[in-house]
Amino acid sequence: MSAIALLGVLAAATAAAPQQGWQQRLDALIEQGRVDEHVPGLAVGIVLDGKLAYAKGFGSGKLGDPAAPMTPTTLVHMASVTKPFVATALMQLVEQGRIKLDAPVVDYLPSFALADPRARRITVRQMVTHTSGMPDVKDYRWDHPERDDGALDRYVRSLSGERLLAEPGARYAYSNMAFEVLGDLIAKVSGASFEGYLQAHLLKPLGMRSSTLLLEAADPSRLAAGYTTAPGSSEPKPIAAYPYNRAHGPSSGLISDVEDMARWAMANLNRGTLDGVRILESKSYDTLWKPAAEVEFRRPDGETRKPGLHVGLSWFLEEKNGHLVVSHGGGDDGFITALMLIPDRHFAFVLLSNSDSGGIPLLKRIRDQALELGLGDPAR
Repeated sequence: MSAIALLGVLAAATAAAPQQGWQQRLDALIEQGRVDEHVPGLAVGIVLDGKLAYAKGFGSGKLGDPAAPMTPTTLVHMASVTKPFVATALMQLVEQGRIKLDAPVVDYLPSFALADPRARRITVRQMVTHTSGMPDVKDYRWDHPERDDGALDRYVRSLSGERLLAEPGARYAYSNMAFEVLGDLIAKVSGASFEGYLQAHLLKPLGMRSSTLLLEAADPSRLAAGYTTAPGSSEPKPIAAYPYNRAHGPSSGLISDVEDMARWAMANLNRGTLDGVRILESKSYDTLWKPAAEVEFRRPDGETRKPGLHVGLSWFLEEKNGHLVVSHGGGDDGFITALMLIPDRHFAFVLLSNSDSGGIPLLKRIRDQALELGLGDPAR
């Protein structure tokens, strides 16, 4: 049976099936889809009613290594799913009165300067909502990574020749560069390194014991390799360089696994608390999940917007069947990741893939099915 046919079977059966039934059907959909799309490995987690109800790995974390199957504890480069951690760290500093979202970035980071005088007016809120007018990163230099504590500061200082794409606050334009600046701001205001701040104030308090923003701190025996496919080929090939560079840690540097990401999801579903530990006040989620701008896509056919899709503080927001869906995806060389929350259903979905090509269509199939599960009959 093809993956598309399986999708239809699962869609018809999920809402009324007992838990074991939907798990088996999801297993079949994922495994067949993985084979069809030539994805070396992926891991999926689903939180139902606020608890991790499904956590499985499929395929291989490292092709040719039978000792490295993909599992819920396989570590994967999370790419842009890192960004909501940046937004949460900013809100912690807002709660402490150490920054204001509508203050200019230069108030906290005097080293931030572009070859455009308008940059001095960019606010923290505009940067974290992709409305700053900042351009995007052109070269992440994965093949020449910087690993020292000064990498992020040097990168921000190197932006002095950049110009804005638009007036600050005028429109949405996704910018990884802006998040590098925000990471440096967090470091300067807190007095810690960016990675050290997130470790001490988010990862450790939430019990995300396997997660890190420092590649050398990740358990190498659990670290997935990344794969890609050449145009016209379906055979996965190892990527040329692992996507790691401390100059770009805030936009994409998190390394994590399904089990830890489920803990992150549950903390957010609980509006800032998990196992008696609170990382944010509940009211801060009203700010994090408040639409700030409509998302724009540039396409060859001229379509520039997806009606109903907005950005909050880093998170993407849309309404499905009367329910708020909060999400963020990620993609870098060799990896595709996704995190989706439906807060009023206490539901979350996380997917980690070590393929940057076949992982995308497969992600869409699994994500659509997860949405149906999350929005279906509460009795399931």
